[in-house]
Amino acid sequence: MTTQRPGPRLDRRGFLKLGAAAGLAVTTAPALSGCSFLDQRESIDTVGDIDFSNPLHIPPLAESSRRDGTTVFELTAQAGRSAIVPAGEADTWGLNGSLLGPTLRARRGESVEINVTNDLDESTTLHWHGMHLPAAADGGPHQMIEPGDTWSPSWRIDQPAATLWYHPHPHGETERHVYRGLGGLFIIDDDDEAGLDLPRTYGVDDIPVIVQDKTFDADGRLQETSRQDNGMIGGTILVNGTAGPVFDVTAQRTRLRLLNASTARSYSFGFEDREFAMIGSDGGLLREPATLDRILLTPGERAEIVVELEPGEEVTLRSYPQDLGLSSGRTRSTGAGDTLDVLLLRAEDDLDPSPDLPAELVSVERLDESDATETREFELRNNRINGESMEMDRIDDVVTVDTTEVWEVWNGHRQPHNFHVHDVQFQVLSVDGDDPPAQLSGWKDTIYLPPDVRFRLIMRFTEYTDPSVPYMYHCHLLWHEDEGMMGQFVVVEPGEEAGSVGSGHEHDH
Repeated sequence: MTTQRPGPRLDRRGFLKLGAAAGLAVTTAPALSGCSFLDQRESIDTVGDIDFSNPLHIPPLAESSRRDGTTVFELTAQAGRSAIVPAGEADTWGLNGSLLGPTLRARRGESVEINVTNDLDESTTLHWHGMHLPAAADGGPHQMIEPGDTWSPSWRIDQPAATLWYHPHPHGETERHVYRGLGGLFIIDDDDEAGLDLPRTYGVDDIPVIVQDKTFDADGRLQETSRQDNGMIGGTILVNGTAGPVFDVTAQRTRLRLLNASTARSYSFGFEDREFAMIGSDGGLLREPATLDRILLTPGERAEIVVELEPGEEVTLRSYPQDLGLSSGRTRSTGAGDTLDVLLLRAEDDLDPSPDLPAELVSVERLDESDATETREFELRNNRINGESMEMDRIDDVVTVDTTEVWEVWNGHRQPHNFHVHDVQFQVLSVDGDDPPAQLSGWKDTIYLPPDVRFRLIMRFTEYTDPSVPYMYHCHLLWHEDEGMMGQFVVVEPGEEAGSVGSGHEHDH
């Protein structure tokens, strides 16, 4: 595949500095309308203005049963009412509840089946973001679940311990379905992670932190705002569905599993007066902890961090401004100039001791570029990839199983975009020719693309083949995805050709 090379690129050192020290801030202003939107919106600072009075909701671990050696989960997509802000209740969607869903948890080597029942009044899907699995179980736009139906994908977990997540993926409607509240974490455990001295008591010193932005009206009802160019920018920051959240810390060190589950907004997470240790990225643990003061997470990205507190301390998780390589107007419109309080960590007077973090975590096998059999190029521009808008019946790329490929990806646009690949975790070979910063050194499935900065990604496609059921790659700013910034690939046996897309539209009842 060949595409037009981008024009002049931003200075790569600027991006590497950005990646090492800063992230994208979150804003709480409702989106404005009109052609002068970029000039009208001002940056926001909510430091000290948030009333952190609501205990942080911890999503429950999903119950499961065992059948014929398989772990079986039950999820039901449903509508409900949620009291999120003091003004009143909102109409929301959730899994096994009115907002968000339980945390799924399974071990490497375990076979799982997930029965997903749709009790909504419209079709939806559930995609297992970051998971290596058969294309027919992926939960993308070809696995629609009609109202009243149940879809039952199954697969064997075969990837390292990681913080993954699940969310809907209906073509053209993904942003709206995620915004209404469908989604949750999917944690994978393995023996390597279990052998390390890390905080791991779920809900005690190992905390899910699902960050989203919403807009509510004067009666507390959830509102969809104008998309403008980038998607909805919400007016309130929620963590696990909680506004103004506070978590009472009981241990010296606390592990935060950060997920940017917003549909359009990115975050630069950090604390005012301390560094933290990043121990994991999208696809699992790093080789060693990385000491940072900011971590950039664009929509869909995850990071595991460990923060240390003293008895009686109060520390605020915050989102800070940064330069994403955008114009000043675009910076304001996307919230990249904002400073926002997100979550209050309140340490008790007596804290349980925690062991020092290990100096080394896990072995991360580096993929060898000399093994790559194919190099592909992808330009994101004008809600298209390589000039093509998404078509459900078109296969864009055909990949041979058990091969390694290099994908060169760049944003040829002046808007923010990121890039997510289904089924595989990739490694970053270079950022405009330079080595990636520490936080991009592990396994990734989603990555931010500043305008005109070229990323070389390496990935290996294994195990699952299907010539007629595709996986997706797309921008995870969900309005861009809905507008067509998405492509499809199939993984085939050696010498096999792609089939006609069709069988993937079906699902089990």
